[in-house]
Amino acid sequence: MRTAAFPFRAIPHALFSLFFPADCRICNTPLGRWTRVPVCASCIAAPAPLEAEYFCSLCRTPFLNPHPLDQHGVCAACRSGLLGFDRATSFGFYEGHLRGLIHLFKYAGMRPLAHPLAQLLERALPVDEAYDVVVPVPLHWKKKWQRGFNQAELLARHLAKRRRLPLLKALRRRKSTEAQATQSIAGRRRNVAGAFMAQPGVPLAGKRVLLIDDVMTTGATASACAAALKRGGAKSVSLLTLARVDRRPGTN
Repeated sequence: MRTAAFPFRAIPHALFSLFFPADCRICNTPLGRWTRVPVCASCIAAPAPLEAEYFCSLCRTPFLNPHPLDQHGVCAACRSGLLGFDRATSFGFYEGHLRGLIHLFKYAGMRPLAHPLAQLLERALPVDEAYDVVVPVPLHWKKKWQRGFNQAELLARHLAKRRRLPLLKALRRRKSTEAQATQSIAGRRRNVAGAFMAQPGVPLAGKRVLLIDDVMTTGATASACAAALKRGGAKSVSLLTLARVDRRPGTN
């Protein structure tokens, strides 16, 4: 009976594809079957891991030559303590297929993309680090209400489940900030100064925190979050993002 019933269960999907044909929202290739997300398998599998000539060993900022790095491979921002987190890792650059997938997930409300995107996050997770908790970068309640969800929280939930780590909503965004994309590097830091606080009563003392966000540009938001987590008692904060903006000269 189960095998006989299978074709009937497939009929709604076939009818949907027949009367509502769809193309991949990234490459425009016709989709061969019904899917919750109008993206073909090739585009979902296309994002490539981040590659560059030289990296800071802590924040993983890419450089065209080794001159900005000291003998330990650490950049000036990390040497000066400008970044509040202890380490940062991203899967890839914020461009091409990865940028397209993030935009569909974040701005077009395609929540099912959280699963394959979280798999990319897991691929970027350093194997030589241990963590006690996973914490998503929070949205202000107004932005979350407008969007309907917090993209960082969805990614963090998938990753925490796969790694069997507790997910803590340990941060609160206590003020709405201007869009970071319109700000200079210094303006971004001023924009998020004091924007985050550790949630009272959340057990952070001595914890090694894995902080999750979708995109890293200058690190200003993550640094402000890390500072708040450390004020709340966190021992260390490592940032993990899907993508980072390539700020090397001539790359954008």
